[in-house]
Amino acid sequence: MKERFNTRSLVLMGLLVALQLVFSFTPIGTIPIGPLSITLQTIPIAIAAIALGPVGGLVMGSVFGILSFLQCIGVGIPSGMGAALFAIDPVLAFVQRFVPRALDGLLVGFVFKGVKKLSNSYTACAVTGFCTALFNTVLFMSALVLLFGSSDYVKGLMGGKNVIVFICTFVGVNAVVEMISTTLITAAVGAALFKAKLIPQAQASN
Repeated sequence: MKERFNTRSLVLMGLLVALQLVFSFTPIGTIPIGPLSITLQTIPIAIAAIALGPVGGLVMGSVFGILSFLQCIGVGIPSGMGAALFAIDPVLAFVQRFVPRALDGLLVGFVFKGVKKLSNSYTACAVTGFCTALFNTVLFMSALVLLFGSSDYVKGLMGGKNVIVFICTFVGVNAVVEMISTTLITAAVGAALFKAKLIPQAQASN
């Protein structure tokens, strides 16, 4: 049983990594809007956190972080912001792109486990999807301000606003759409995985 679980986990992780690659290297997963973009790339992170726990979320978040950094140098869907940050400091650009995504996956793995103990699987999946998009936005923007807030590029984007106002106005509709789409899709996919018994029974039990 344990061997089957390990094989199933690896297969699921492989499928999610493949989906993440498709999202990163094709327009399917990214909708550019100005310097930012609405992304579906947080969805595989949420699914990994649900199906494989905090470690699975961490791995998938790390994959997203690496692919996000590669966009800074034109690999996959180019990122105007990423290219600008890379030109300022490549090392900090990697930290700003990688750490928030990896941490996002780890945290939502614990969110799912916590909510699952208090509610049903569908609710836990929906909350996990919402938190994945929320944490991704908050951590990404916080890292941007913390690491590049003193740069002329970010100062120009901030336009004299305080940090909270800047983050809210800058991500705006993008973040709301990402949260809604990630919540709905994660809830539907998570429920389907439970119903199909593709998630280990130990996590699926009520």
